[in-house]
Parts: sequence; C-alpha cells; structure tokens
Amino acid sequence: MQKQKMASIARKIRHNIVEMIYEAQSGHPGGSLSAVEILTYLYFSEMNIASNDAKNEDRDRFILSKGHAAPVLYSVLAEKDFFSKNELKTLRKINSKLQGHPDMKKVPGIEASTGSLGQGLSISSGIALAGKLDNKNYNVYVLLGDGETQEGMVWEAAMFASHNKLDNLTAILDHNGLQIDGKNEEVVNIEPIDKKWEAFGWHVIKINGHDYDEIEKAFNERKLVKNKPVIIIADTIKGKGVSYMENQAGWHGKAPSDEEKNIAIKEIGGEL
Repeated sequence: MQKQKMASIARKIRHNIVEMIYEAQSGHPGGSLSAVEILTYLYFSEMNIASNDAKNEDRDRFILSKGHAAPVLYSVLAEKDFFSKNELKTLRKINSKLQGHPDMKKVPGIEASTGSLGQGLSISSGIALAGKLDNKNYNVYVLLGDGETQEGMVWEAAMFASHNKLDNLTAILDHNGLQIDGKNEEVVNIEPIDKKWEAFGWHVIKINGHDYDEIEKAFNERKLVKNKPVIIIADTIKGKGVSYMENQAGWHGKAPSDEEKNIAIKEIGGEL
C-alpha cells in the first residue's frame, strides 16, 4: 500500500483513539498513539490477514502484549472491517465487546487476551513454535512496551524463542521511553536494550517507529533472517500527534476533557 494511503489511515486511527477514550472518559492514549504507524503498516501492508477469513489456519498472528494500548488495536481492526466502527465509542462500557484490555472471546481479530504485562512474548513464542511443528508458513508478530521489558517473563520467552530458532517470530518494541511512573531510566533502566536482545540471541533492527520507509525496510530485512527471532526496536513518541500529550508520562492513562479532545482532533486533522 502507498505510504500516503497509510498516512491517511493513521490519521483516522488517531482520531478514533482520541474519540473513543474521550467517550469512555477512561483509557490509555499515550501508548496507543505511539504505536499507530507500526500497527497501520502491519495490518495494511505486511500481514496476511483478512476479516472475511479470520480463522484461516495460515493467517499471520498479531499479539498486543501491552494490552492497555487496546484502543489502537480496536481502531485498526475496525478500519480492517473486523467489526463496525460504530462500536468504537462503546469502549470500556458495560456489555461492550471492547473492554479496557483485549478479549479474544469477544472481539473478532483478537488472537490472545492480554493486559497483564510480560505475557505476550510467551504467548507469541508458543504460537510460533506450534507453526513450526505443524509445518505452517504463518508469521507471528508481537508488540511490546519498553517499560514492559522490566518483566522477567519477557526474558524467559526471549531465551525460549532463540533456543528454538523461531525465525517466524517478530517482536516490535514500542520504545517511547516512558511508562506510567515516568521515564524508564528513572524507574528501572532498560538500556542498552539492543545489546540485551542481541545477547539473548535475537536479530536486532533499530528504526524510527513513525517513518514508513524505515518500517518497510525493517520488515524487508526481517524476511532475510534465518534461524533467529527478530526484534524491531522502534523509537517512538508517547502521545504522538497530539502536542500536549507528546512525551508526557501523565498521558499514559488519562482521558481528555472537551477542550483537550477538540484540540487533539484539530491537530490530528480530523473533523470535530
């Protein structure tokens, strides 16, 4: 897909994220907005997946390990016609399918229920190994938060994936430098994060996570890697696209007011 078209889709997704969190008056805008380009590229250019064939055994799988960023995934799935866009404004409402964290039993297109941080890479590694054992050609993609890599379970899964040579597994690290309590380096420093993954036997690619040329190049490089899992460390901006949210840890989990919502929509380029 042309990058101009993906940029247009990304604007719609950002608009949706702001609107749905505003309607819920609850949710996580910062880490949802930072991952927009990554998920847009995955779902509209990279992955073999279709809403009218959602249970195809050969489909690619995506796992949102940082499950609190559900608004970006819900918005992408709605744009891919997995369910009606009208449902987006039911986020976090009673009886809505779209709860605060993804529920695979309720939402079409969700491969795993996530939310307890650290688990997504283990789930993804298991799915990738199953694909190898079953001689399937699907790929597994998992999005991790950088603060999430403070969890020990992530590194157990990293060892497992490397040991089993899961070259059908790609992790993407949403490396925006912030978590709920502030800067990663002040909570628990994760750097040098690239060297850590290399030491665990992964092929590491570093990119600007908002640049489609770099994203495309990274996924093309991924296809050339054999006998190793791949991690794409994507440097991003938390709250990307909304000036007052950008690089502000306080917008990790907070809904905008009426005025803030209107400002955000204008900056994104949507309609009020």
